[in-house]
Amino acid sequence: MALEHHSNHKMRFDQQVDNSLHYVLPFIEQTLPINKQMKVLEIGCGEGGVLKPFQLKGAFCLGVDLNQIRIDLANEFLHEEVAAGQMKFMYKNIYDDDFQTEFESFFDLIILKDVIEHIHNQEEFMPFMKKLLKPKGQVFFGFPPWYMPFGGHQQVAKQKLTSKIPYYHILPKPIYKTLLKWGGEEEHTIEELLEIKDTGISIERFERIAIASDYSIINKQWYLINPIYKFKFGLKPRKQIWPLGAIPFVRNFVTTCAYYTIQKN
Repeated sequence: MALEHHSNHKMRFDQQVDNSLHYVLPFIEQTLPINKQMKVLEIGCGEGGVLKPFQLKGAFCLGVDLNQIRIDLANEFLHEEVAAGQMKFMYKNIYDDDFQTEFESFFDLIILKDVIEHIHNQEEFMPFMKKLLKPKGQVFFGFPPWYMPFGGHQQVAKQKLTSKIPYYHILPKPIYKTLLKWGGEEEHTIEELLEIKDTGISIERFERIAIASDYSIINKQWYLINPIYKFKFGLKPRKQIWPLGAIPFVRNFVTTCAYYTIQKN
């Protein structure tokens, strides 16, 4: 059944902060040291925890999300930083004309943590972000490759059986939907999981879209055990081992998390 952090907002926020501090920020700083002059945007910011370590480094941080409840929580958890003008959170669609006008060529860094696998029309979305980046601006992505054991996010399912079975999300959609119904999942949960099936992304497809969108891939790291799993399952994070990571397509089945930094050409 769904893990506690899916319903405990403060727990999820604290986990976001810790994961960002120890894994996301250090990875990004391998190619882009963060300083007080920088502007950082997180798309799909949730409660804002991923941005906190960047604010502590002095960067101005803007978080946007299409979930008003998550934005309200971000403003609650980070009210002091928001009041000081160091952070800002908006219930906003980045495609809106007023957002594009205000933030054209504004950001040094855009962050998408566990977000790209939820976005439709990724081939259009990735080149669109270049409008918001400064010259040579960078974008960070962290995502679960679609074919990994729980790449369908079935862990958010409410029933014990349907939330614990690995890999069955890659079955044809009619079969997957039938199994979810048999497992007792509610219709809105089934719709959410089927939508993720439409938008899930593999390592190879991500790289193809990035290159076709006129970005350079400047850094990447694949994980055999996702760093966030230390909170979810008590597992120690572990980078992908070379033999498994070296085999195209097959690596998607055994890579639970992929980190990328790409740069606007």
